[in-house]
Amino acid sequence: MAATIQELLDILALEPLEHNLFRGRSPQVGWQRVFGGLVIAQALVAAYRTVDGRPPHSLHAYFLLPGDPSVPIIYNVDRIRDGRSFTTRRVIAIQHGRAIFSLSASFQTVEGGLEHQIAMPDVPSPEEVPPLDALTTRLPEAAEGLAAHFSSKRPIEIRPIDIERYFSREQRPPLFNVWLRAREALPDDPMIHQCALAYASDMTLLDASLLPHGRSLIESSIAGASLDHALWFHRPFRADEWLLYSQDSPFSGGGRGFARGSLFTRDGTLVASVAQEGLIRIRVDRSR
Repeated sequence: MAATIQELLDILALEPLEHNLFRGRSPQVGWQRVFGGLVIAQALVAAYRTVDGRPPHSLHAYFLLPGDPSVPIIYNVDRIRDGRSFTTRRVIAIQHGRAIFSLSASFQTVEGGLEHQIAMPDVPSPEEVPPLDALTTRLPEAAEGLAAHFSSKRPIEIRPIDIERYFSREQRPPLFNVWLRAREALPDDPMIHQCALAYASDMTLLDASLLPHGRSLIESSIAGASLDHALWFHRPFRADEWLLYSQDSPFSGGGRGFARGSLFTRDGTLVASVAQEGLIRIRVDRSR
């Protein structure tokens, strides 16, 4: 198993400390703050550990403070409700005695019902999209953070369909599509795949709100951070198979960007939906 995937599985293997209390860690890769998708995924694991036999159908989260990657994160689960069809959990992530993140998750007994879905966009297949490793020689100085941002050291492989947006300041419509998957095969446990998707869902989404402005989060002059995050699971899927993450941004303003995402399997099945608001500020050079 590749080291990056083992790292992801280690991240999701929370240590139980006490009833409703778990401890998670961050990979020591030199990040200045904890990756938001990591906290979402670990909080979902903590909630999952207190629920029997029901998969999650939605989660809603707020990022309260930047996470410190040098120390563990404590997850405190509040068992809000155990109903006949639905189970509700609230999770607080704590570091240095303060809440850095909160999540509410709802789990539901599997049942049938009326069904419909939107169509998947018509885009090139992942095999037709070059891997980011093949593009590093094209990186100008302005995009030097691209290789690090989508580093092969990450457990999720990402193939942006419109890679040219990273090489241009051209203003584009707020639409962005990427293929993503875990870099290696994952265990069959559906919890692992849902939590891996929760991890990946925080990657690239906020960047869609910068397309109309010809900017990107990989620029050192842009300060970006997730503020909140919502994720809905619709159908079963595997996170180690290609998923199309189709993103759009209806609005940005007030120093915030709002983006939405739909995740499809290769055959066009909609398996999850995402919404996020994040901070987007232009850094001011005060040395001048």
